[in-house]
Amino acid sequence: MKKTIGSIVKHIVLLVLAVIWLVPIIWLVVTSFSGYKGINTAHFFPTSWSMDNFVQLLTRPDSVVQYVSWFKNTLIIAVFTCIISTIFVIMVSYAMSCMRFNGRKQIMSASLILNMFPGPLLMIAIYFILKMLGLTNSHFGMIIVYSAGSGLGFLIMKGFMDTIPMSLKEAARLEGASEAKIFMKVILPLCKPIVVYQVISSFLIPWGDFVFAKLMLNSGVSKDWTVAIGLYNMLEKSLVNKYFSVFCAGGIVVAIPISILFVIMQKYYVEGVTGGSVKGGGRTDAAVAETGRIYRRRSERNEKIYFGQVSAYRMDHIWMVVWMPAIISPKIGQTG
Repeated sequence: MKKTIGSIVKHIVLLVLAVIWLVPIIWLVVTSFSGYKGINTAHFFPTSWSMDNFVQLLTRPDSVVQYVSWFKNTLIIAVFTCIISTIFVIMVSYAMSCMRFNGRKQIMSASLILNMFPGPLLMIAIYFILKMLGLTNSHFGMIIVYSAGSGLGFLIMKGFMDTIPMSLKEAARLEGASEAKIFMKVILPLCKPIVVYQVISSFLIPWGDFVFAKLMLNSGVSKDWTVAIGLYNMLEKSLVNKYFSVFCAGGIVVAIPISILFVIMQKYYVEGVTGGSVKGGGRTDAAVAETGRIYRRRSERNEKIYFGQVSAYRMDHIWMVVWMPAIISPKIGQTG
């Protein structure tokens, strides 16, 4: 009875939290189809429905709305940041997990300390450094900043790599594989879930960032803005009653690509997050199969070498049995 009551209470709490979470999203969606351009506080659902907000957003740019340019800028920054950050994190994680060198523990401790610094304080310092270098109001400068510190976020991927059996690496080394080949052929294929997680995480940071983008892109040229800055600009007091429904439409459009990406990659994303929490985290079967394949290939090679040696020994023995009497007998006759 107590368990039943507890289960009901839990489900009620979860239902209330789900409603609290979903109501703003539903309101954003229905408002994006509203025929009224301003903020409608009298009705939850619009009194008139229209697609004009999306049409204006995507096909009718003006001095306020240049959504296609904003979307393109955000996509370029996010894609390059995602590629560079993912490569950095994979390299650092592999070095920290699979290699042993002097100062390894000290570097890990230092990275943990650096990750504890508050972001806003670092942004001010980074801004003045980039200003001296002439990289403010630059997409290239933003890509550098988003990517530069990404290697410090290696702990999750390192934990994932720590669960890969050492026997795989040792078997590959016995086969004569170099460190680069071990990484590319053995470690990286087994790390696909955590790589997918890192790709999505690295893409999301610049895709939804507002604070640093607003600090960097402050020239006032709207075509150079990202989506976050452009949408925020629509909420200015003088513009909100003309562009609020368009703002909601922009929020829906910017959420579509990342939502599709997450749905497609959800399986790998969840496995990547949870894989490093348990020893062997979901890759035991793959690791065992890979180990067996490597050892089987090694055994076959050794077997070929063995039988080749035996065959060579037997041919030498046959050669001696057949030809040695013919060679020795004339000499014996001459000696006699």
